Amino acid sequence: MSYPKRTAALASAAALAGSAVLLAAPAAHADAVNVNYRCQTPIGVKSAVSPIDMKGVRSGSGYKITMSWEKGVSSSPVELGKGAMTPSASVGLGGADSGTLPVSGPPNAAAIPANTPIKISDLSGTYTPKKTGKVTFTPGTLVIKALGTTTTCTPTNNPGPGLTLDVTAPGGSSSSSSASSGASSSSSSSSSGGQLPQTGPEDSAVALGTLGGTVLLAGAAGTLWLTRRGQTARR
Repeated sequence: MSYPKRTAALASAAALAGSAVLLAAPAAHADAVNVNYRCQTPIGVKSAVSPIDMKGVRSGSGYKITMSWEKGVSSSPVELGKGAMTPSASVGLGGADSGTLPVSGPPNAAAIPANTPIKISDLSGTYTPKKTGKVTFTPGTLVIKALGTTTTCTPTNNPGPGLTLDVTAPGGSSSSSSASSGASSSSSSSSSGGQLPQTGPEDSAVALGTLGGTVLLAGAAGTLWLTRRGQTARR
């Protein structure tokens, strides 16, 4: 195959491999779920309705869960300057798990005019499953902190799950414990199966002694050969 054709083939293979990686871990999401909020504000109770879109994507040993509000909720009688409002929320867990997942996001990136529905930035949190199975994620309470005040918005329409994920819990024993147990069994088998040759000073002494004996034997053999040769010559 010529060099240009080989280069083109390798480029195509790399592109296909990259596409396979992207397709292997897509972001899971469901249709937006409508949430009716009852918001307890510093100036009284207000109501708001907003569709919420939820997405989940694998992140390390867990899953990153993100909530997106399509419409604004609540409002403020005064303008909220850039960075003056900080949102957070809870996500109800169901199915193979229970409890809540806290999610949070950055402060408002732009000023919010007075008496205008407050647009909530995307909120996210990392969910680490305790067991493998299907887990549902349902929008819960929304908390808005601004100018030293707190507004709490609670769902009143019992919204259904905004997301369902097939999750896999992290498991398996640590490799360090396996390695240490393997080392222990190796040392015990060596002690029970017979003593291995030593490589310390004692071995050196034995080796020197053997070498000395060999030299003495060689000397004695040489002397005997010379003596016998002398006797033969005299005869």
